[in-house]
Amino acid sequence: MPEIKLQPSWKVKLQDEFTKEYMQTLRRFLQNEKAQGKMIYPKGGEYFRAMDLTPFEQVKVVIIGQDPYHGPGQAHGLSFSVCPDVAIPPSLVNMYKELESDLGIPPAKHGFLEHWAQQGVLLLNSVLTVEHKQAASHQGRGWEAFTDRIVAVLNEQRENVVFILWGSYAQKKGRFIDTGKHLVLKSVHPSPLSAYRGFFGSRPFSQANNYLVHHDIQPIDWQLPSID
Repeated sequence: MPEIKLQPSWKVKLQDEFTKEYMQTLRRFLQNEKAQGKMIYPKGGEYFRAMDLTPFEQVKVVIIGQDPYHGPGQAHGLSFSVCPDVAIPPSLVNMYKELESDLGIPPAKHGFLEHWAQQGVLLLNSVLTVEHKQAASHQGRGWEAFTDRIVAVLNEQRENVVFILWGSYAQKKGRFIDTGKHLVLKSVHPSPLSAYRGFFGSRPFSQANNYLVHHDIQPIDWQLPSID
């Protein structure tokens, strides 16, 4: 793992994790994979992109994904988001459909979600790296413990955060969130395999904003700007 500068507000919260054995083991695993010539996504400087764009005190909404996309040019460190000029993945297409149904916002012509992240939407994957064309290839290597800690410090040290948990994987990761302090929104995953079983019509975007406004927090502008 290259030397990565973690955003300062997160570094204070998470620096102890980097001294733990699981993180040392993960570092060695990633170094070994790269030494074998394997292509890892996203690139090293973007492993922690979600936190770089969304400092700890600015987190309003957390959307938990599973793994980075494993195709060339797709992953850039934010769950569900892809780099500009990359085809919009099917789950994100369905998210846009629900966004239009929920708030009347027409689908963006790209899948680049940094506008959300810059407003306080932490787009957090549970596993932060993946091998080229090998879905779930880095599960069970240690990232889950690290991202569990991210969710835990938000749960413990912040109030009135909206956690959006789509699918059983994300819901398991968020099982310990204090619903007395935070809003937890659950539904099936927006994947084409499951979206028609309860994702469509779940209205997560308006629910999140209504909760934020109720707690005197600036709501999210979910409409993505066009990319020239």
